[in-house]
Amino acid sequence: MRKLVLLALVGLGAQLVDGSLGMAYGVTSTTLLLAIGTNPAAASATVHLAEIGTTLASGASHWKFGNVNWPVVAKIGIPGAFGAFAGATFLASLDTSVAAPVMSLILLTLGLYVLVRFTVRGLRTDRLGHPLRKRFLAPLGLVAGFVDATGGGGWGPVGTPAILASGRLEPRKVIGSIDTSEFLVSVAASLGFLLALGSQGIDFAWVGALLLGGLIAAPIAAWLVRHIPPRVLGSLVGGVIVITNARTLLKSDWIDASSGTRWIAYAAIYAVWAAAVAWSVRAHRAERDLAPATFDEAPVRERELEADPV
Repeated sequence: MRKLVLLALVGLGAQLVDGSLGMAYGVTSTTLLLAIGTNPAAASATVHLAEIGTTLASGASHWKFGNVNWPVVAKIGIPGAFGAFAGATFLASLDTSVAAPVMSLILLTLGLYVLVRFTVRGLRTDRLGHPLRKRFLAPLGLVAGFVDATGGGGWGPVGTPAILASGRLEPRKVIGSIDTSEFLVSVAASLGFLLALGSQGIDFAWVGALLLGGLIAAPIAAWLVRHIPPRVLGSLVGGVIVITNARTLLKSDWIDASSGTRWIAYAAIYAVWAAAVAWSVRAHRAERDLAPATFDEAPVRERELEADPV
């Protein structure tokens, strides 16, 4: 019972992050399941089964708050479903001893990307309103879906920053559209895992616990997306993913680092993580302080022009 409560809390926290940032439900939940010794394919299958319900609830909530661009959902979601089915079939065929470090390496890479992307770079706004074309969204969806199924997460970490970087869709609609299209990806990945594995290694009580936490958080996250600073949250989430999967890799047969080496690596990661979060907080405060000043200067300049039109 204690483990189920913990999983429900993880599902709640992961969905709060995912629904407000457009990523990290699968990565966060799968990382926890791997940390407690779950088979990699079973871990990804468990998370994707739970995501069928959480993404449906999240999509409905985002739609209610006007955060969804339906053409984007279709153009990226359908190719994403094909990629997810292929990724699930591929992961199920790997030996467990090989799959565990491979999945941790994928998750570590995604965590680093999230950490760097949201710490270092801001969000573009100069191309808002320009159309997102199928030739960009279809390959993106295919790759993101494959990574999502093989890594236990990745739809958001791959798709959200790529669309945000284009600057063509406002952030809340990027997040809402990615979360909504993930329903198609979750269904396809779950189908792939069930056909390849059956119910082997899947604890449906765990699925229910993750689902319950996610259902509670979905409408809250859809509302929070208008208020929470994504830069700070991205740095926090990226750091959690990096430290957890670095721990798995350092203890794996691939590296088998000594205890002293592991602790030095952990200390270095924590120091970089703390610096990244501090940088993000400062950057967010600077952007927040600049916005009112810029807004207030406009009427002053208008009055100056009226007084001296030359």
